[in-house]
Order: sequence, then C-alpha cells, then structure tokens
Amino acid sequence: MLSVTIFYAAILVALVLFLAYRVTGFRRGEGVSLGDQNASKAMHSAIRAHANAVENIPLALLLLLMLELNYLNDWLLHVFGILLVVSRVLHAYGLSQRNGPSFGRFYGTAITWLTMAAMIVVNIIVVLVSD
Repeated sequence: MLSVTIFYAAILVALVLFLAYRVTGFRRGEGVSLGDQNASKAMHSAIRAHANAVENIPLALLLLLMLELNYLNDWLLHVFGILLVVSRVLHAYGLSQRNGPSFGRFYGTAITWLTMAAMIVVNIIVVLVSD
C-alpha cells in the first residue's frame, strides 16, 4: 500500500483547498467573480499562493509516488514528505502575508525546489541501479 504518499498527498491537498477557500473569500468580499482586475494586493497574493501550490505540489507528489513505488526506505520518503509540507506552508504563509520578498516565500521556494531536485536525483539513481 502506498501509505506514505497518500498521507502527504492528503495534507498537501488540504493545503490547496485551504488556499482556494481564501481566494473565494477575497472574491466574495471584493466582488471580483472572474480574473483579478480591480482586485486588492491581498487578493492577488492569495491567488498566487494558491496557483503556486497547484503548480508545484502535483509534480512533487509524482516524484514522491515514483520513489515509493520503487520501494525507497520509508524514513527517506517521510523526510521528503515533511520537507514538502513545511516548504509549501512556508511559501503560502510568506506570500499571503506580504506582496514581494519574504522569509517564507524565499525559503518555501528554496526548500521545495531542493527537495524536488533531490527526489529527481534519487529517482534517477534508483532507475540506474535497478537496471
């Protein structure tokens, strides 16, 4: 059973739903039903936080799933999963708090990309070793 990927997928999809809910709240409050013209900076940030999560989380989960399907050690899968959750929460929080650079946005992005890069490398090693 793919319990590790399922666990982190559930947490990360809950984060995406929370971010989508925030966008909906801004849309209702500001009367912006489609697009982002005439939207506040806070709404723009909420939209980008949600969109960035949707752009990065599926790819990261796909990499995690491939590792789990290739029987990578559970502890390493959990390390990758924890890093993904922490980095995505950091990024969403940082982007939601202010428009422009922030601690959360910078480190959230950096940790996400480094974690994905590490999973890419491990996936390639697994394929090369198994042949």
